[in-house]
Amino acid sequence: MNSADLLADAFERVREEVHAAVEGLAPDDLNARLDTDANSITWLVWHLSRIQDHHVADAAGVEQVWLSQDWAARFELPFPKKATGFGHSSKQVAALRAQSAELLLGYYDAVHEQTSRFVRGLDDAALDRVVDESWSPPVTLGVRLVSVIADELQHVGQAAFIRGFLERR
Repeated sequence: MNSADLLADAFERVREEVHAAVEGLAPDDLNARLDTDANSITWLVWHLSRIQDHHVADAAGVEQVWLSQDWAARFELPFPKKATGFGHSSKQVAALRAQSAELLLGYYDAVHEQTSRFVRGLDDAALDRVVDESWSPPVTLGVRLVSVIADELQHVGQAAFIRGFLERR
């Protein structure tokens, strides 16, 4: 297994967990918040999708799926089109509502597809390319991709917890 295969496998495992957390849920469950400051499954999956889309598109030198496939219009968000959820207030979290599991998974799957094409084409040398010089030390592509995977696993784990809580009430 080479590095590209390893990264593709990790992103595929995230995809499996996203589907397990979202499939079959009604909008009320997707949008439920366990308390007034908690994130919903909708917000968590949208945010992890937006971060992956933003970071991978930037590293790959392509347009974000969110923009190129006009997912922003489909979600009808009450905040800027380029928002990723980073720094969102509780009020902004509450404002993000999914009309269906299919919409949420449709966007995630489109991002996953673009990510998979990109990572499968990488060689080991590409992972050393600096993609963000605003950090010390500068962030390489390999570090950025592992960071995205780690962040996604945390958020999808939170979504799975919420789903489990909702199913047991």
